[in-house]
Amino acid sequence: MAVPKRRVSRSNTRSRRAQWKASAPQLVVCANPACRASHLPHRACPQCGQYGPRAGRRQVIDV
Repeated sequence: MAVPKRRVSRSNTRSRRAQWKASAPQLVVCANPACRASHLPHRACPQCGQYGPRAGRRQVIDV
């Protein structure tokens, strides 16, 4: 296992960790005109279960 050669200073650690930022996920509006709820892209809508604009062929059903 690799071993660090030197101790990383507190300043360098804090400078590195300052770059960690939380960001809000980008949401998209459901393509179903009856739903129009916001959800994550490339995911089925949690409200209506539809994925994408083609409603008849892309309905997600819970088993």
